[in-house]
Amino acid sequence: MHQFIGLDVSMKETYLSVREGGKRIWRGKCASDPMIIASLIRKRAPNVQRLVFETGPLSVWFFHALIAEGLPAICIDARHAKAALDMAPNKTDQNDADGLAHICEVGFYREVRVKGYDSMLMRTLHAVRKKMLKMTTQMSNQLRGVMKTFGLIVPKGGGHVFENHVRNLAPSVEGLEQIILPLLDAWKMLRSRIAQLTKQLVVSVRRNEQCQLLMAVPGVGSVTASSFVAAVEDPGNFRKSRSVGAWLGLTTKRYQSGEVDFDGHISRRGDAHLRGLLYEAAVAILTRSKAENALRSWGLNLIEKVGFKRATVAVARKLAVIMHSMLRSGERFNPSLPAAAGA
Repeated sequence: MHQFIGLDVSMKETYLSVREGGKRIWRGKCASDPMIIASLIRKRAPNVQRLVFETGPLSVWFFHALIAEGLPAICIDARHAKAALDMAPNKTDQNDADGLAHICEVGFYREVRVKGYDSMLMRTLHAVRKKMLKMTTQMSNQLRGVMKTFGLIVPKGGGHVFENHVRNLAPSVEGLEQIILPLLDAWKMLRSRIAQLTKQLVVSVRRNEQCQLLMAVPGVGSVTASSFVAAVEDPGNFRKSRSVGAWLGLTTKRYQSGEVDFDGHISRRGDAHLRGLLYEAAVAILTRSKAENALRSWGLNLIEKVGFKRATVAVARKLAVIMHSMLRSGERFNPSLPAAAGA
């Protein structure tokens, strides 16, 4: 008979539960290493039919490593699994493994698409660059705040202009220069590292045909294009282009029960970083883009009806739909194509 396995994964240990014929036949634990887990599964469950574990920090590594070992690994949505695991009277790792094995056996789960290593490398590049940009902003604000305490107001400006202002003002207060300059040097070093990461990102985008295709869209630069390609990966992952908007949390939530039926705010599910980039691109299209196109005209008309913020969200959703359609067809952005055609 076939066996079904649930894995409750943590940083140090992983609990395993094996079910067969509607009953648990074995339960144990081992180190959180896919090679060790694969060896244990071959020993305890040689006829494994399915093996499930929840989304988490180790899910990408576990999925690809277990698949490479020839195991039928499936990553499931942790939010979906939580509803079933909460039925257990006691919350323990062993019980969670049992619950996952039961979910695996009955097939009551939602499989999650696990991204490849290339996509994860690009997403990691974006995440590190974004974090370092945030750190430079915090450090420059800290410098301005500290110097303001001593009556030294740093004029507006960034980059070398900001650095020169700080270096010129710091000697005005005795003893302040020795405190301020180390922080300024750290800020300058971060900026140089960000420049290196940005150059690395631009080089990767220039070599990617899909990114070059998407950058033909007004408001879409190298950061947005590469983030979109890394998130979507294969356009065939979505049967309809309009599904991308919902996947990114840009569609409204609906609540219906009895006589109550209303639409709320957007769901904000999915990739928050990419959703923010698409919103910024939509703002650029509506406010700074000089080239007239059907998408911009549609958004400007929508502003008069629902306001700027809602119209911008609608343009961001439409932009995601259009970009996926471009990846699927390989055609360049058509400024004259009606926005409704991308729905």
